Amino acid sequence: MMTAVSSVARPTVDRATRNKIVLASSVGTTIEMYDFFIYGTAAALVFSGQFFPQVSPVIGTLLAFATFGVGFVARPLGGVVIGHYGDRIGRKKTLVFTLIMMGLATFCIGLLPTYDSVGLAAPALLVTLRLIQGFCAGGEWGGAVLIATENAPENRRGLYGSWTMMGSPAGLVLATGAFALVTALPTEQFESWGWRLPFLASGVLLALGLFLRVSLTETPEFLEMSKSRTRERSPLMKVLRSNPRSVLLGAGVNLGFNTFIYLVFTFSLAYSIEELGLAKSVIMTGTIVGALLQIGAIPAFAVLSDRVGRHVVLLGGAAFTIIWTAVFFAVLNTAQPAMIIIATVLAFVGSAAMIGPMGAGLTELFGTSVRYTGASLGYQLGAVLGGGLAPFIAASLFAGTGTTWTIVAYGASAGAISALSVGLLWRDTRRAAAGDEPAPALAPARVE
Repeated sequence: MMTAVSSVARPTVDRATRNKIVLASSVGTTIEMYDFFIYGTAAALVFSGQFFPQVSPVIGTLLAFATFGVGFVARPLGGVVIGHYGDRIGRKKTLVFTLIMMGLATFCIGLLPTYDSVGLAAPALLVTLRLIQGFCAGGEWGGAVLIATENAPENRRGLYGSWTMMGSPAGLVLATGAFALVTALPTEQFESWGWRLPFLASGVLLALGLFLRVSLTETPEFLEMSKSRTRERSPLMKVLRSNPRSVLLGAGVNLGFNTFIYLVFTFSLAYSIEELGLAKSVIMTGTIVGALLQIGAIPAFAVLSDRVGRHVVLLGGAAFTIIWTAVFFAVLNTAQPAMIIIATVLAFVGSAAMIGPMGAGLTELFGTSVRYTGASLGYQLGAVLGGGLAPFIAASLFAGTGTTWTIVAYGASAGAISALSVGLLWRDTRRAAAGDEPAPALAPARVE
C-alpha cells in the first residue's frame, strides 16, 4: 500500500523558464523517438532482405522484428542505470548523455554493411547498435518527463508532462515522412542506399537537440532534495523495497498502449504490404495524419486528466484500445485504402487518452529521490512487454494460424491488462505535493 506524500513547499520557476524547459524536453524526445521509429519502419520494409537474405521472406520478417524487439529488451536496463544517475546527479546531465549516444547509434546504422558484404557480422552489428538505441531510450523518457513535470505548476502537471509525450507522435511523423520520401525512389535505389538516408539524417537532428538541451537547468525539486542531502545511495533498491506495486502496475498501464500502437504502426505495415498487396503509402498516410492529430489530442486529454483525475481518462483510453483493435483489423482486412487510412487515423487519436496523462500519472507514483528510477522502470517494462514484443508475437500468431483474429485477441488482452492496472491504482496523483514518499495515485480529483 502506498503511503501519503509528505507536505512540503513546492519550488517554483517563472513561466519563461518553464516554457524553455518543456520545449527543450519535447524536442529532444521527438528526436529520440524519430531514431526509434525509423528502425521500426526499416524493420518492416527492408531489414529482412538486407540483413537476413539467407532465409525465407516470412522468417526474415520475423528476424527483423526480433531485432526491433531487442531494443525494447534493453530499455528497462537503461531506465534503471540511467535513472540511478538521474536520481543521484541530476536530470539534465543524463538527458544530454542519452541524446548523444542514441543519435550516434542511429547514425551508425545508416553506415552498416549488409549481409551480402560481411555475412553474419552485419546482423550482429545491427543488434549491437539496436541495443545501444534501446538502452538510451530507456533512460530518456523518465528524465524528459521529470524535467517538465518537476517544473510545472502543481495543478498542471498533466499538461506539462504531455509535452514530453507529444514527442512520440512528432518523432513518428518525422520518421514516417522520411521513409515516405525514400520509398518514392525506384525499388532498386531504395534497397541499395535509399533506406540509409533517414538514419544518416539523425546526425543533423542530434546537433539540433544538443543545442537545445545544453541550455536546460536542473529542476527545483531535485535542487531542493540535494540541499537537504536526502539522495538515495541505491534508488532501485529503495523502489523495490518500498513501492514495487507501483512499478508493476505502472508497467501494466503502459503495456496496453504500446501493444496497440505497434500493432497499428509496425505490424500492420508489413501485413498490409505482404499479405494484402497494398501500397506502402496506405498505412504511412494514415500514420502521418493520425500522428499529427495525436499531437493535439495528447495535451487535450492531459488537461482533462488535470481536472477529473488521471484514472478516468486512462480507463477510457484502455477501453478504446480494446474495442478499436477489433475494429482496426476488420477494416484492414477489407483492403480498402480509404477506410484503412481513416481507421489508422482514429487509432492514433483515440489512443492519445492513454499517453496524454501517462507522463504525469506514472511520475506521481514516486518521491523525488527515486522518481527517475521508479517511473522509468515501470514505463519501460510496459514498453518491453507491449511494444517490444507486439510485432513479433503478431507475426508469429499470423504465421501459425493464418488469421488476424488471434492478433485481435492478443491486442484486446493487453488493453484489458492496462484497464485492470489503472483500476488497481485507483488513487489521486493529481494534487500530490512534491516529496520523498510515494504519492497517492489515480483517483478522481475535485475541479477548482
